[in-house]
Amino acid sequence: MCTSIIEIARAEGMAKRGETWFPLTQAVVAYDHARHAPLGDVITLDFINTRLDPGARAGVELTLETAKELRAALDRAIAAAEFDEAEVRGKGAAPGLGRAA
Repeated sequence: MCTSIIEIARAEGMAKRGETWFPLTQAVVAYDHARHAPLGDVITLDFINTRLDPGARAGVELTLETAKELRAALDRAIAAAEFDEAEVRGKGAAPGLGRAA
């Protein structure tokens, strides 16, 4: 049964297809049957450029647990990056957002 769980976000960055890098326009996050991984339902991340051919895509299929761990790692990296950016700009940062010593 298809879940029809799909989220689309604007994306700015680059993805690699073979030996070629291409600019991104969208990131699609879905929860559905695995198409390639030997798993059941998975979180699928597709990074695409809608202005290029359909092959302008970098896809990943993750277990739900792996997706949760990735989300936590992203949250930590984003918090540390925001702390560093605030220090560089001299704005200071909220206590507790810095990297662990």
